[in-house]
Amino acid sequence: MTENEQPREEEPARGMRKNLSLWNFFTIGFGAIIGTGWVLLVGDWMVMGGGPIPAMIAFLIATALLVPIGSVFGELTAAIPISGGIVEYVDRSFGPIPSYITGWLLTLSNSIICPWEAIAISALLADRFSKLPLLGWLTSVKLYTILGADVYLWPTLISLAASGLVVYLNFRGAVLAARLSSLLTKALLAGMVLSMGISFLHGSPSNAMPVFSQVSDTASGSTDASSLMEGIVAVLIMTPFFYAGFDTIPQQAEEASEGLNWSKFGKIIPLALIASGGFYTVCIYSFGTILPWHEFVGPSMPALTALEGINFFLYVTILAIATLGTLGPMNAFFGASTRLILAMARKEQLPLQLAQIDEEIGAPRVACVVMATFTLMGPFLGRNILVPLTNVSARAIVVASTVLAYSCLRLRRTEPDLPRPYRVPGGRFAIFCACMAGTISTAVMLLPSSPLGMSGSEWAIVAAWMVFGLLIRRLTTVFQAHQTREEGLSQ
Repeated sequence: MTENEQPREEEPARGMRKNLSLWNFFTIGFGAIIGTGWVLLVGDWMVMGGGPIPAMIAFLIATALLVPIGSVFGELTAAIPISGGIVEYVDRSFGPIPSYITGWLLTLSNSIICPWEAIAISALLADRFSKLPLLGWLTSVKLYTILGADVYLWPTLISLAASGLVVYLNFRGAVLAARLSSLLTKALLAGMVLSMGISFLHGSPSNAMPVFSQVSDTASGSTDASSLMEGIVAVLIMTPFFYAGFDTIPQQAEEASEGLNWSKFGKIIPLALIASGGFYTVCIYSFGTILPWHEFVGPSMPALTALEGINFFLYVTILAIATLGTLGPMNAFFGASTRLILAMARKEQLPLQLAQIDEEIGAPRVACVVMATFTLMGPFLGRNILVPLTNVSARAIVVASTVLAYSCLRLRRTEPDLPRPYRVPGGRFAIFCACMAGTISTAVMLLPSSPLGMSGSEWAIVAAWMVFGLLIRRLTTVFQAHQTREEGLSQ
């Protein structure tokens, strides 16, 4: 894979356009994973773990645990490279009902990210950019308050324009959206290099000491862990939230360039996870050594506060990169969501109209319209309205990944002759380890006794979504049966 490998311009006359390179797939996943947490939440990670070092160890362990799951995605996608492939993999492994449930939950988790990132843009504009010289006008016109969150005119309009850009690029096909992901990946890497440089020039490794220590009364809360091991575990159990996005890579596999090396493709997903883990680790170290970390974690958004005190130009640069970073997940999850909707419609789990592909641009236009409507609602909703939905999103991704790991293990037995250009290193044992890692993560996130167990409101969201989906499926089945009957009578 090389950065210079560009999307191919030549396109077939019909169907999904095949123009995504290995670099495109990597940047789609990397941009979806990183987002803005590395700037906005790095202080929370240190407080939770009891220091930068426990947080770094936790992210490294999480990377090691997730790589086998990423390899599972790689094996199945390389073997069956179709849009929204998880719907097909689970159907072939366990049947249509588990396939539908998994696909519908993953559609919920992916589609939520798009309006949430739009809200993040508005929040950054209102909270940070409006404090810069000559930008006070950003919060000069308040529109309304919703669930305790103020919504301002200009941040809403700017966020709407950014969301509109993502929608437009996806309406024009995967090639333009992939170029946006490539640009954003370069911006994120630039942000990481800047953070490293600031740490080298202004910080010291001694600022990361002591290795573990409890802190209290910070803007990010207090450390509940009482030892280094407990601190590592505290951060570890929440890391899946910040790796969500690697699952967007296989959803657009049908749009891979002709002649793509599928053996190399299988390595892209674990590579994106490893790169993201390295990115997080470097950023935690860099920010954790700029100042003594006890001092660093005191204010709200400590990374931005520390940078503002060191160098105003660097502060504005990192703030701009963080704001742009919100477009990465929005762009990747928009594409993934529309392909999941397409896949479910092809399986007649959703109305067939959602499977229509625009012959001119090679994209599922009706599915794009659905996602565009959902995405463009985001700037108007206020920052507090989607918090429970975001928690549901992360859990649904973990559940879907676990089901996929079991599907891979089952297909090894039921379809041993399926051509597999890429195989999970370590064979069935590694796949079994992925199943176990997913099962444990699912239990931690779903069991009522777990500190990360879902709240009553989150269970209500899942229940409402599933009831809504079952209603759509029932209506789809009835409509298609009626249509078939009408066609039979007309012949």
